[in-house]
Amino acid sequence: MSTPLFDDLPAPLTSVQTRPLFVMHLDVKSIVIVGDTPGPFRRVGIVSSGTFAGERVSGQVLDGGSDWQTVRSDGSTLLDVRLILQTDDGTNVTMSYRGIRHGATEVIRRLEKGEEVDPASYYFRINPMFEAPAGKYAWLNQVIAVGVGHRFVYGPVYSVFEIL
Repeated sequence: MSTPLFDDLPAPLTSVQTRPLFVMHLDVKSIVIVGDTPGPFRRVGIVSSGTFAGERVSGQVLDGGSDWQTVRSDGSTLLDVRLILQTDDGTNVTMSYRGIRHGATEVIRRLEKGEEVDPASYYFRINPMFEAPAGKYAWLNQVIAVGVGHRFVYGPVYSVFEIL
């Protein structure tokens, strides 16, 4: 549906173009429950390893990352994640992202019990940012990315896309 506001915009402002950056799988240890705090209900996932693979950048996720989760009263889970990616040629790149996961109560309950659910049955999105040293991967410093996630029985997987 067209609206007068959008009718006058140049084409680059009317849609978002992306290209695949990589697919990433994380190995997360058992979630540490902090519980109800003066703020939110808090839990933390420690990322022990993982892999990422794409046409322009691939490698492994180093041990020591973490996923600080805020479980909101509406059932949504907010993610605040920090990781170190090590490319196949040994360059370390930081990746941080915020995200949100939400869906029907039964779907989320099954997901958190480790059961397989249809990725289309809930919403799981992230917005990664990168810090890379000068050199081959410095282009990552100038990328805005989005990701679509899914929690498989063996851990989370993200398809990450560069916004063009």
